[in-house]
Amino acid sequence: MSLSVDVYVPRAEGGIEVLDVPPESSDVAGWERWRTEVWGSEPVRSLGARFFPRLATEDLTVAPDEVSDFLAECDLVRTHLARIADHMTAEPGTGSRKSHAEHADDVSRRLDNIVDAARRALGVGGGVIIW
Repeated sequence: MSLSVDVYVPRAEGGIEVLDVPPESSDVAGWERWRTEVWGSEPVRSLGARFFPRLATEDLTVAPDEVSDFLAECDLVRTHLARIADHMTAEPGTGSRKSHAEHADDVSRRLDNIVDAARRALGVGGGVIIW
């Protein structure tokens, strides 16, 4: 099973409306096991990340007024891809045996999808949900 990233807008009557993913975008945010092995991992937590680590225990909902901060955290995570890939390469059980570069590329591509969703959310005054 995979994690998905979507854009939502709050409904006036309460709740949220999840928007369709545009054809040129992807909603893939990683494998389910990435909740702990990547996004909630020690390397990500040690950066002082406050959004991604939540995925270790629950779905991540980023409120519309937090999307800019979430994008900053995405930038922070991107600058430490090598460290995250080191963790994925060294930790048994983090998926198939891949090279350091392949792990870094996998995380980078999923992060691209997450950043794309966050930018779309900013454009519509919405939030982001990873589930």
